[in-house]
Amino acid sequence: MQRIAHFAYGALSYALFFGTFLYTAGFLTNRFVPKSIDSGETGSLGTAVAIDLALLALFAVQHSGMARPAFKRAWTRIVPEPIERATYVLLSSVVMIAVFAFWRPLPETIWSFESTLGQGIGFGLFAVGVGTVLYSTVLIDHFELFGLRQVWDGLRRRDAREDAFVTPSLYRFVRHPLYVGWFVTLWATPTMSVGHLLFAGVCTVYILVAVRLEERDLVAAFGRRYEQYQATTPMFVPKGRPEPEAATA
Repeated sequence: MQRIAHFAYGALSYALFFGTFLYTAGFLTNRFVPKSIDSGETGSLGTAVAIDLALLALFAVQHSGMARPAFKRAWTRIVPEPIERATYVLLSSVVMIAVFAFWRPLPETIWSFESTLGQGIGFGLFAVGVGTVLYSTVLIDHFELFGLRQVWDGLRRRDAREDAFVTPSLYRFVRHPLYVGWFVTLWATPTMSVGHLLFAGVCTVYILVAVRLEERDLVAAFGRRYEQYQATTPMFVPKGRPEPEAATA
């Protein structure tokens, strides 16, 4: 019964994540969602900026803090290991929903491309960014990343799988194609408002800081192999010929 409950919990957490991910696309493009980045009550500039920064800071602390190995070791004394990742995904989604709900818009326009061509390029690049994010997660095991594989293995009474170090496809060109996808998603828009600029700018700074913590953890986990990968593969901007795919750990 516990294994079934864990699987149901993981499946619901994954469903909430995927709904939140889709909502993020609508939130950033001001399309198809009831509350977007430029809609809602505005209020004073200072209040809006303070609230928005507090919401983004909350997400950054939760998202990076719970991802650290030391936190995971302590957390799994409370939360069963099969649902540790699903719980992380669930809480990340809840915090992101809070960002959507309480975000204060700053709708003043910084740039806007009104032509059909400009709109097409902006939304086309945005779609490329979203696709790159999803494709990057598939390359490194999408369902493991979002906690579904762990509860599935638990349901099937399989032992937890060891982490593997592989560099398929896009990971041969850059170390973090998922973050490249997020950069494009955040910044590719035919209309940039002050609020969107604040969101994109803070999230970009957060990624640049968080990736350093992530790489420190990867070096600790994979040692020399990851250090060699760092030495031969750029972080975000591809250059030259791709490196051969790394072998599985």
